[in-house]
Amino acid sequence: MDEVVGAPPINPLLSRFDQMFPVLSAAELKRVSAFGAPRSFSAGERLLETGRQAPGMVVILSGHVAISQRDGLGHVSPVVDLGPGQFVGEVGQLSGRASLVDADAEEDVEAIILQPDRLRGLLVAEADLGERITRALILRRVGLIQSGVGGPLILGAPDLPDVTRLKGFLARNGLPHHHVDPANDPEAARLIEASPGCVRDLPWVVLADGAILHNPPEAELARRMGVAGAVSSSTLYDVAIVGAGPAGLATAVYAASEGLSVAVLDARAYGGQAGASARIENYLGFPTGISGNALAGRAFVQAQKFGADILIPVEVTSLDCRKEDGFFRLELEGGEQVSARSVVIASGARYRRPSIPELPNFEGKGVWYWASPVEANLSSGREVVVVGGGNSAGQAAVYLSGAASKVHMLVRGSGLAETMSRYLVDRIAATPNIELHTRTELSGLAGTSGSLERVRLRNNATGTETEHDIRHVFLFVGAEPATGWLADCGVDMDRPGFVATGASPHGHLATSVPGVFAVGDVRSGSVKRVGGAIGEGAQVVAALHAYLSGTAQSTA
Repeated sequence: MDEVVGAPPINPLLSRFDQMFPVLSAAELKRVSAFGAPRSFSAGERLLETGRQAPGMVVILSGHVAISQRDGLGHVSPVVDLGPGQFVGEVGQLSGRASLVDADAEEDVEAIILQPDRLRGLLVAEADLGERITRALILRRVGLIQSGVGGPLILGAPDLPDVTRLKGFLARNGLPHHHVDPANDPEAARLIEASPGCVRDLPWVVLADGAILHNPPEAELARRMGVAGAVSSSTLYDVAIVGAGPAGLATAVYAASEGLSVAVLDARAYGGQAGASARIENYLGFPTGISGNALAGRAFVQAQKFGADILIPVEVTSLDCRKEDGFFRLELEGGEQVSARSVVIASGARYRRPSIPELPNFEGKGVWYWASPVEANLSSGREVVVVGGGNSAGQAAVYLSGAASKVHMLVRGSGLAETMSRYLVDRIAATPNIELHTRTELSGLAGTSGSLERVRLRNNATGTETEHDIRHVFLFVGAEPATGWLADCGVDMDRPGFVATGASPHGHLATSVPGVFAVGDVRSGSVKRVGGAIGEGAQVVAALHAYLSGTAQSTA
């Protein structure tokens, strides 16, 4: 059991083989077996199938299993061959999500199956072994994403707004996928030509089983892929957290690790605005920096490791605070409900939309509120505009400068020093293709065929306006709290609409409604920084314990 049994990975992108596919010793297998149940598979039997719920993590005792990725056009890409002492699975098995790969027994196989709850129990109980397994599960998901061959296949021209929307959704949720332009791919073109004319509007998403979704909403895509969390109306959670940004994920990690039953709900993706940051360099403990998506992805896995139920994409439409049966009820889009003994508001804030009449016509069609690799690829070799003087704008400008031919950065003030961290100010000044336009704002947008083509800039010092042929604008201006879903609850807010806290015996993060707390950017007076949001997520757990213990005593 001391030598690697599996062959080297066929996919060259799957690096760090020993960490991704460790071989467990006989003693470690004995410890693992206490958390699982034995299972036999015959030669040729499929252990896991892409798109179908996985039974859990499969630990191989004897025999060999072939792992492969498959797309909806029937393309199969071998990944790796696993043997005795190795295990089949990736991070999706922590929460019982659908498999992202096929796993086939190459001969008779004896194995141990660890169902999700038992797998989580192993990771917590066996610290050293759990660390090795967790690292392997994470690296495997990263490898599947980097391979660029499996998962849903998006068909459509790369500049279609809905292609960008779908790619962004899958990328920000860490889900493997790939994109094909039918204009350059004969096989994809033939598939489209063979379809009835009434359904040829692109983009399409072709799933691994061959099913075709026509420009699906994110919720439908996640559900059909088997990666959306299941909403249970019969489960009563200790705490429901609305928002999976840094504050919400921090709350989930600390609350779940301390034994509370936790549900996290988010309408789009984990990470919030921070998840779209290309590089955060002033977060404690990461001297070389870390991308927002990587930081959020680690917290996402960590929360699941401790048993938090993360439901994405799920939109909360209202919060019922009447507690007629003693509990809060969150109403979800589609009519479902989630019940909880307490609620943490971590829904964050959205960047403010400037008062430009044409703006709604170009959102998602050249106007963006984040700068991920998807948008950076669209901007490659082009001039772009970044609006804003805060850290998020600075991070976006530096990141986009690596792809764009020129970045025009617009700020209303006389400079960046008063609103941006010094390291970013210096980096922007040192980047030759970033041009800072002070006392300047975006005053107009124009385009045809539903895509942005030109922008108009106004210099407020001189009153002059200029037009530029620019197709991509990135807005990082101000903040509008995401609190519309709280309208019927009676939670007090300040004038701009941020949640007011501190007027309660349950601490400075408690709202005016007992049992409802607020953390992160959505809270009035909060420090709008990733570190501040994470700190508040940790702090609120003590208040949750105090509140929940008090309600338990009052009902005893």
